Amino acid sequence: MNTVSNTGGGSISASFSSFGSIVPQHFPLRLTASRMIAPSVRHLVFQRDDGDSLSFLPGQFLQVHFHYDDGKPTKRSYSIATVYDGQARPDLPIEMAVSYVSGGAATALFEHLKEGDRVEASGPFGRFCLMPNDQNRRYLLVGTGTGVTPYRAMLPQLAQQIRERGIEVILLFGARTPTELLYADEFAAFAETTPGFRFVPCFSREMPAQPRADDRQGYVQNALAEFQPDPEGDIAYLCGNPNMVDASFEVLKEAGLPVPHIRREKYVSSK
Repeated sequence: MNTVSNTGGGSISASFSSFGSIVPQHFPLRLTASRMIAPSVRHLVFQRDDGDSLSFLPGQFLQVHFHYDDGKPTKRSYSIATVYDGQARPDLPIEMAVSYVSGGAATALFEHLKEGDRVEASGPFGRFCLMPNDQNRRYLLVGTGTGVTPYRAMLPQLAQQIRERGIEVILLFGARTPTELLYADEFAAFAETTPGFRFVPCFSREMPAQPRADDRQGYVQNALAEFQPDPEGDIAYLCGNPNMVDASFEVLKEAGLPVPHIRREKYVSSK
């Protein structure tokens, strides 16, 4: 399963100034729906089970608390995948994408979770968010696997910035095969209805049977150069596999992007 990590579970590798914070809370979540969206990824929909609202910033994450078989408490971190318009309300669905890891303790928890079951959670945490004072002309959003979930949550914010600031957004999403391209239909539909947003899937092992014009073969970090990263106008977000994040970071630094304009969040698998 994926956890947010740099030096440890729940920490974030990022270099940018703070923009205010929402006080984390501890609360129960009740599962209301779920579906498999890839061979080893389950999309889960929860609601707070205490009647309160959850305020968060798109890009933040929650921690799910549970116990190992021996009773030892532990927790895992998951980015909030809810497409969020900024309006907190008690009935707001709280969505996550959970990767299954063979033998993982959290995988055992989520595999057996049924609609109506509860889990304990805390949050929100993290600063992998769009910044209110950004003056860039373009966002380069790069993700692999469930690292694309923060970008799903950001879609309403991105649409607003495209309308109000005239920015461009390119989402480069890496997957091994088409079956592992999470939320692909949603991103493609958003690109079709939102001028200024471009969705570029990158497939490292198997291309679709009928590739789209923006489909690419290879790793996302290798596709970055095609879009000519601009030190003067670009801000980049990198989220997902640590090797991808590191490789993309080097590509962007070599292109001249200032380090504060390369915002990173690494996901690592934990059992």
